[in-house]
Amino acid sequence: MTVATSRHPAPAEPEPAGVDNRLVVGGAVLTWRSLPTPTLPDPAAVLAHSAVHALTAARQHAVHGTELLLSTVSRVDAAMRAELLEAGFTVIVLDDDGVRPGVPARPRAAEPGRLWLLTSGSTGRPKRVGHTLDTLTTVRADQPDRTWLCPYAPGTYAWWQVVTLSLTQPGQHLVVVEPDELDDWPSVAAAHGVDAASGTPTFWRRTLYRDADALARVPLRQITLGGEPVDQAILDQLREVFPAARISWIYASSEVGASIVVHDGRAGFPVDWLDRETPGRPTLSVRDDELVVTSPYHGAGLAGPIRTGDRVQVLDGRVLITGRLDSDEINVGGSKVSAGVVRGVLAGHPAVAWARVTGRRAPVLGRMVVAEVVLAPADAGVADEAALVRWCADRLPEHAVPRRIRVLTDIPVKETLKSDV
Repeated sequence: MTVATSRHPAPAEPEPAGVDNRLVVGGAVLTWRSLPTPTLPDPAAVLAHSAVHALTAARQHAVHGTELLLSTVSRVDAAMRAELLEAGFTVIVLDDDGVRPGVPARPRAAEPGRLWLLTSGSTGRPKRVGHTLDTLTTVRADQPDRTWLCPYAPGTYAWWQVVTLSLTQPGQHLVVVEPDELDDWPSVAAAHGVDAASGTPTFWRRTLYRDADALARVPLRQITLGGEPVDQAILDQLREVFPAARISWIYASSEVGASIVVHDGRAGFPVDWLDRETPGRPTLSVRDDELVVTSPYHGAGLAGPIRTGDRVQVLDGRVLITGRLDSDEINVGGSKVSAGVVRGVLAGHPAVAWARVTGRRAPVLGRMVVAEVVLAPADAGVADEAALVRWCADRLPEHAVPRRIRVLTDIPVKETLKSDV
């Protein structure tokens, strides 16, 4: 890789504590210290061509405090580039040819130490949320040595969570996979001794669906899930493959940071965590079936209780996150149906590898529940639409049972490793 290197006479800050951690990226074995440091204008919106270019920008920020927004070329369209230029950023495409800047429309003074994230866009067009390395670094206690897999798109909140762990903690090594390596990541992980991996439920379901045997050969001791609703089915499937691993699910967002961490192998979190105030920790509440978080890790300009837009259901002493408020609720003839609850029932069928549930217009009822599923390869000939409808009918009220179930041949996934659920 060739990038322009910095001519700064000395770092603005001390080297991060994880500077000598091992990095495996693009087939090369490096360390944070050995990464080239690009020369960046300040403030900069860096659109990284590959994972290694993103890591060089992260190291540059950690050492020099350059105001930085980091993303991939594919996540920032022409309209967003224009917005960033108007906001005073120099928009840079960072690739093997070096730094190629776009001049800001309204140059401004930089804000030292500021990091900007683009939200995933689940509530509409992505927006900017301000952070710092400190607010993004939520793992602070000493950790056992780990080699982490990082499959996330550069610049996302989940990507920064893994990257800051490696930057700030000695002994936290990193194996980064590019999008074209995702279908074969277990072999990459096994070759480099990955024993901890973080991914969305869709990421884990897709891996189990494509090659569960290859996944089982990765010596995982820590498995983390987040970014989407986490149901009991995927937790149980991972426990079956990795009976000795610690399995954690994390609720986090660009706006409120990492707010919930659960290690007990059960979907949701205990209801007695609600409205519990502990200094230095997030406070969780429910208002009108919506999760509300007050967090010390919130983005810049945010304070107090923040409505997350995520719908919750309290069931059997657990608070379950079922989906987005604007898409989870389906009104069937005046009766409310949670798409997430129906999805969880479908995912609990032993032949279902993945499910998506939505509402469709229907005469008389106004809306009806429909679903798409991907069947596990070994069970593709066992379950059909009628069998799945019967499964749901035994577990759901009549108005919540899907009226149409379409079988797909592969699990769909976006660049953010999420499905449209």
